[in-house]
Amino acid sequence: MPGERLTVRTTSEIGRFPGAAPPTRVELTIQNEGEKKQEEGGCLWWLRKMCPCCCKHPNTTSYDVTDKVEFTKLPTPAAVVDPPKPKPENGEAKETDEGKLSVCSVDLLSSKAGQNRQEHHTDLYHGDELILRRGQTFQIEVELNRPFSTDTDKLYLELKTGSLPLVSKGTHVIIPLVKHLEDERWEAKIVEQNGNKIKLSINSPANAVIGFYELTVTTSSLKGDATTTYTSSKNIVMLFNPWCEEDSVFLDNEEERKEYVLNDTGRIYYGTEKQIGARTWNFGQFHEGILEACLFIMEKSEIPPSGRGDAVNVVRVISAMINAQDDYGVLVGNWSGNYYDGVSPTAWSSSVEILKKYHSTNGTPVSYGQCWVFSGITTTVLRCLGIPSRSVTNFQSAHDTDVSLTTDVYLNENLEPIDYLNRDSVWNFHVWNDCWMARPDLPPGNGGWQAVDATPQETSQGTFRCGPASVNAIRSGHVYLKHDTPFVFAEVNSDKIYWQRNLDGTFKQIYSEKKAVGHCISTKAVGSDKRADITSLYKHEEDSEEERIAVETASRYGSKPDVYSTPVAEDVSVEVKVDGEGPRMGADAQLKILVKNLSSQPRQATIHSQVAVMYYTGVLKGTIKKEQMPVELSPNEEKTIDWVLPYQQYQSQLVDQAAFMLTLCGRVTETKQVLANQTTFRLRTPDITITPIGDAVVGKEMAAKITFTNPLPSTLKGVVFRVEGLGLQEGHEVVVGDVGAHSKVTLTEHFIPFQPGPRKLVASLDCEQLSQVHGVADIVVLEQ
Repeated sequence: MPGERLTVRTTSEIGRFPGAAPPTRVELTIQNEGEKKQEEGGCLWWLRKMCPCCCKHPNTTSYDVTDKVEFTKLPTPAAVVDPPKPKPENGEAKETDEGKLSVCSVDLLSSKAGQNRQEHHTDLYHGDELILRRGQTFQIEVELNRPFSTDTDKLYLELKTGSLPLVSKGTHVIIPLVKHLEDERWEAKIVEQNGNKIKLSINSPANAVIGFYELTVTTSSLKGDATTTYTSSKNIVMLFNPWCEEDSVFLDNEEERKEYVLNDTGRIYYGTEKQIGARTWNFGQFHEGILEACLFIMEKSEIPPSGRGDAVNVVRVISAMINAQDDYGVLVGNWSGNYYDGVSPTAWSSSVEILKKYHSTNGTPVSYGQCWVFSGITTTVLRCLGIPSRSVTNFQSAHDTDVSLTTDVYLNENLEPIDYLNRDSVWNFHVWNDCWMARPDLPPGNGGWQAVDATPQETSQGTFRCGPASVNAIRSGHVYLKHDTPFVFAEVNSDKIYWQRNLDGTFKQIYSEKKAVGHCISTKAVGSDKRADITSLYKHEEDSEEERIAVETASRYGSKPDVYSTPVAEDVSVEVKVDGEGPRMGADAQLKILVKNLSSQPRQATIHSQVAVMYYTGVLKGTIKKEQMPVELSPNEEKTIDWVLPYQQYQSQLVDQAAFMLTLCGRVTETKQVLANQTTFRLRTPDITITPIGDAVVGKEMAAKITFTNPLPSTLKGVVFRVEGLGLQEGHEVVVGDVGAHSKVTLTEHFIPFQPGPRKLVASLDCEQLSQVHGVADIVVLEQ
């Protein structure tokens, strides 16, 4: 739009770090409906650029953002300056006594291309620290003031982590020099000696504490002379090791390790079971500053350093620390629809900015997130620490509030919902995480995938957290096994029980819907961007004997153990079908109600329908349409009823995710059978199209055209694009402003890739009227 300013806000200062992405140049075009795009020659473009005030385009705003970049600076870290070497004192390396052995320097051999980081699969992490995985040998070089003699000299290493290192807690490690290395213990062996230099091969146990370690080397003579100690100026970072068979997080499949540990991008699913949407998420676990941020979260948590070797403890703490509900964790949850003082949850496409902001502000929670953001960050942190993990979406996800292990719906005498009693809810979708580990604290057979949920829903032992809960235990209904297995079981396999109020105020069970929750449980497939359905990992096939046994087993441990005493006969069924990809934003919503008579006798019923705008969490905003539909069915007849929700009825009522719940209730006249069905659906929003332009080569400028068309017959207010590409460019915002009805927006991003390999450029749109608008382009960057 002429006269409007295009603003780009980046998340880090240009040139602040070596190897950081160069500045991004953005061109913006908004083409209103009915307008024709005009081409211009190179001379006119050059003249407009040199004198924009004299030569304006009537409907295109094109800016060289090099002059219009607003940087949101992160606090600049203090420069690391090597302190002047003090005069030698007791306990420090010194060479005053001729022949006395002392350390001159230690080389941790921490280069990304070096043997240590290559063999430990840590070469993708940013920086030149020595990043290791436990249970695996590594090497360092020590330079002495003279050649080392095994006959007369003594040398050992010490590693310390935490504020109060103790040998008894495993946080102060003394590593002796031995002739032969053995597994499962801290030991060091000289493998090479050249003059004054020795190369040590060091072994660590598979249960070592993870985190930062300080290294010291102590030397003396076998005669017991005074020792000298040298402290390395660089720390060592120890992580979990899914490549090590003795580690509790060992994963015996290389392709799965590449996906669940090393892949820094993924897909998160949302929507409804009949309209599954997917968005690309940048986990960015190897990005600059993310490892430091993840270890900072551990420092902020309640877990002592000695407990950081237990994967179960670490995951449980992470599930609490990702949300800010009660411990000043990373992210503030917000389901109100009001995000004026933060970022809308649908605007995020990456964990990087959130984690870096949390770390740089010394642990100030970031605003705002909802379940998919909590899950995306949890995936980043767990993968960064070395625990295999994935984001998992459950469609029709129940929220059991009274530990009944059922989802209860209360109706009055007229079969209308009693809102104040209906505390249980079914979310359109809910996103949590699976992480892989052994469970030595549980009976055999409960290791493998564990469900962990960082979204603050219910407290566990007084803290908002959930898991890890064994997925095998969930599938079998063994809800008595820790941690939080009953809650996750109810999310995926609880029955929806309908209760009708009697005239005396009591309630009776009138209907049981056995297939109401836990549909299309989804995660990204290994090695591709396809969706993998993992429902069978969480539950047996619906209505199978095994599934019914699991449900009834679980219910015996709930607050309503006798709920399955009265079976309900059925010969008429009702269901709702969505055609194709479902209704689209800006048009009438059309669904089909399918009523089947399974008997050999005619049937009559009156179906009451009401549709309400719904937050994706299952909380209803308000009913916007009610109607009654009389139905007459011949024997074995199947009848389809067209149901329509006009655009005019919902246009001003929408909330995040543009979701609705259609509730159907009725009674068959002849048999008094109750018909009940609740179906959620959403309005599909258009995708952002991203088209790469030019060759993708490290150090060579390329471009990408980003286009979006407003689907609404009204103006979008305050449109902001967020664009990011790991290895392509830093994340930044492009403030577009208002976009007219059915208008087309075109952005052209100019950037210089700085990392080779397959990359993803991700864009999302943020505005009040639309959510879940995003797009992705796959770009393979070649070396120069």
